[in-house]
Amino acid sequence: MTTTSPTKTSALDLVQPPSPTAPGKAPGRLRLGAGQQLRGGPFTYAALIVVGLGSIFPLYWTLVAASHDQQRVLDSPPPLLPGGRLGSNLQAAWEQANLGKAIVNSVIVAGSITVATLFFCTLAGYAFAKMRFRGRNVLMTAVIATLTIPPQLSVVPLFMMMSDIGWGGKLESVIFPTLVGAFGVFFMRQYLIEALPYELIEAAKVDGASNIRIVWSVVLPVARPAMMVLGMLTFVQAWNDFFWPFLALSQQNPTIQVALGQLSASYTPDQSIVMAGALISTLPLLLVFVIFGKQIVGGIMAGAVKG
Repeated sequence: MTTTSPTKTSALDLVQPPSPTAPGKAPGRLRLGAGQQLRGGPFTYAALIVVGLGSIFPLYWTLVAASHDQQRVLDSPPPLLPGGRLGSNLQAAWEQANLGKAIVNSVIVAGSITVATLFFCTLAGYAFAKMRFRGRNVLMTAVIATLTIPPQLSVVPLFMMMSDIGWGGKLESVIFPTLVGAFGVFFMRQYLIEALPYELIEAAKVDGASNIRIVWSVVLPVARPAMMVLGMLTFVQAWNDFFWPFLALSQQNPTIQVALGQLSASYTPDQSIVMAGALISTLPLLLVFVIFGKQIVGGIMAGAVKG
């Protein structure tokens, strides 16, 4: 008669086996279900508050300095609250630097450059990303290579060219040399490579769409998020550009940054008035972001999801 010995149960046998993981997913990673969100801790909120205050402080200090006189601005310690001279300083800056005409010129220059950059860079980016032609890689390499050339090297020949054409001192001399940029072409190409599948283009061709119709009905809707980001970057860069407009334009026909340079060009500039002019020059940028902020943020998020 055989007897069976009782089975020994170890501690490992009492541990339940791990649940099987879905194929293609590495075990041990934190996965969020539908509708769940990551929650930040106290350190996250503290870091966000510090970054937010650090970003807002320059604009706040500009407001404070523009609302005091120069003597109070140069005191130690400086004032931390706005004063009562904001209106008079804004009026003085507006009249001394002819900021009204400067703002109109900057809107024309920055708006024209932004529209042209979006148009040409989107077309060029689509051609380099999805169209096949001889020398495509060589041309793209040449476009990228222009980013390594310092802009200062082209100032003298560009100034002579604008003078020979008859555009010296005119807004055309600032607009036309920057209608398209290598960065914009490269940016749109990289976005359209991932965001625009060949199947959409082929389907449009099967439906009998021309190249212009494909660009209008297929390429532009897909490229809209990247165009919003590129448009914001281009407008801000053109609005804040000082070096080339300072050389190409006259003091009677300035952009906003050239006009602000005139405010601080005296031997003893009034810092409160200079800050008032800087505050005026910042307001249009804030207005643009308030109007198009939702589309810009949506474009950045869409680009991140595509990536």
